[in-house]
Amino acid sequence: MSRQRKIEVIKQSEYVTIGELVRLTDVRYSTLKHYTEEGLIPFDQSESNLTRRYKREESLERINEIRELRKQKKSVPEIKKLLLDD
Repeated sequence: MSRQRKIEVIKQSEYVTIGELVRLTDVRYSTLKHYTEEGLIPFDQSESNLTRRYKREESLERINEIRELRKQKKSVPEIKKLLLDD
């Protein structure tokens, strides 16, 4: 298992892993994985090792949007419709 990057490095990185998004947002890994699988959080995937990489700023904005919609009691299908039909 590789060593974790320091949070200062993560906050300056263009791309982060899902584990690093967990550290930045305090959102559970399983929740972020579900949002990713639902197409709510876009990612790039490396061909060589199949690692998903998330654009840090874009992902943080999207997670905050999802959080706000969840506070409004929106379901994941409703959120998908709102965010992906733009």
